[in-house]
This record gives sequence, C-alpha cells and structure tokens, in this order.
Amino acid sequence: MKTIKSLSINLLAIISVLSSIPSVEAATNVQIGPSGKTFASSMVQCAVNPATGLQAATVQTGLFNPKPKDKATITLNGGAIAKVSAAQSSANVWLYDGNNTVVVALSARTADTYTFTVQPGFCNLPDTSGNTFSADSTLEYAASGKSYTLTTPGCALNPATGNTQFFVNLFDNGSYLLNVSINGTPLTQLNGTTRKSVPIFLGAGLNVISAANGTLSTDYYVRDGGNGTCTLP
Repeated sequence: MKTIKSLSINLLAIISVLSSIPSVEAATNVQIGPSGKTFASSMVQCAVNPATGLQAATVQTGLFNPKPKDKATITLNGGAIAKVSAAQSSANVWLYDGNNTVVVALSARTADTYTFTVQPGFCNLPDTSGNTFSADSTLEYAASGKSYTLTTPGCALNPATGNTQFFVNLFDNGSYLLNVSINGTPLTQLNGTTRKSVPIFLGAGLNVISAANGTLSTDYYVRDGGNGTCTLP
C-alpha cells in the first residue's frame, strides 16, 4: 500500500505539470538580461517534455515586459528553437546534459545570453517507495525514519521572492543533523533541537526535496509546485 501511495503522489505531480505551462507573470525566480528586455529562469527545473513524455531539464525564457511591437528569436546552443512576441512572450527551452547556452536575440545588435549546466541524471526522480504515510495521509515519513513532511502543499508569501508560492514544512524526526536541499541546491540544516523544521517553498514543476544525515542516509520527497505561484484564500 505504501508503494502505491508514493507512486500516486508522483503521478499526480506529473499530470499537474502537463496541464500547466508557466507564464512570464508566473515566473518567480528569474534573471533579467543586460538589455533589460529579456528574462530567463534563474534555476533549471524538471518537467515532462511533451515531445517525449519523459522528465527533462527545462528553463523558461522570453521577453520581459514587452512592448506591442517587440519580438525576439530564441536559440539553444546555436540553433533557433522559438520566436516570441508581445502576444506570446515566453517559451520553454528543453536543455541537454552538460553546458547549454540560451540566447534571446531582439535584433542583430541586441541579444542576451544565458548559460545553464545540467548534470547527467538531474531529472531522474529518486525512489521514494520506501516512504510511509500517517493514518490520515497528511504526513509522509522517510524510509530512514529521520524526517517527515506534509503531503499536501500550503500557500504562503515567500519573503525571498515577494510572491505567493506553494510550500511544505519538513521536520526533523528526532535529533538528527540533516542537510536540507531542494532540487540539488542547499537550503538549510536541521538538528532537532535549535531548528526542528523548515518551510520549503516550491518552484514551478516537480521539486525534489532531500534531507541528508551525512553519509548515513538521504531522505527524498517529490512535490509539485504547479506553475510557481498560488493564490491565498
């Protein structure tokens, strides 16, 4: 039963990603190009590539606050992949393993360049089949028993971005020293005494949360951040 529940959460997350394509307005973590007229995601995310049906590394890029006549060509590693305009101002760029160069060219003279590195296996979802759930299914416990988290994300204002985002609270289930990361980026450290829990804000698409107890064990959780924003009740 616990394996079925874990697979169900991952399946629902993938379905949600398929049904939501981020917009410029919804992007919560972006970088603005030197021209001030283009943007790109500041972090690589994982989502289902409609062309393959598989998880893949992706970023969003396009025009930032475009004027009616603005348009640009987006290239990936030297090859044109999309054109954007004020009417359709952004596009998803599916990245390859290794180094990627994304260019948003407004003209022959004005172009912003963004670089991203994707580690092999970056979008391989971790095995969470060993995780268990509370009787009411509101909490997911890691197989190690050292941490647990909420199964259903809440919605709150993220002070770091100034936007409302989905989040889950991660708890230290004892007095373990846990190094917490999200999508491979270190976030904080829990120790079960002075800091027992932390809210983890989710980016767009699938998010992999990890809690490592040194080299002894690493706990994993997969959560869907939707399009990167949420609406408070």
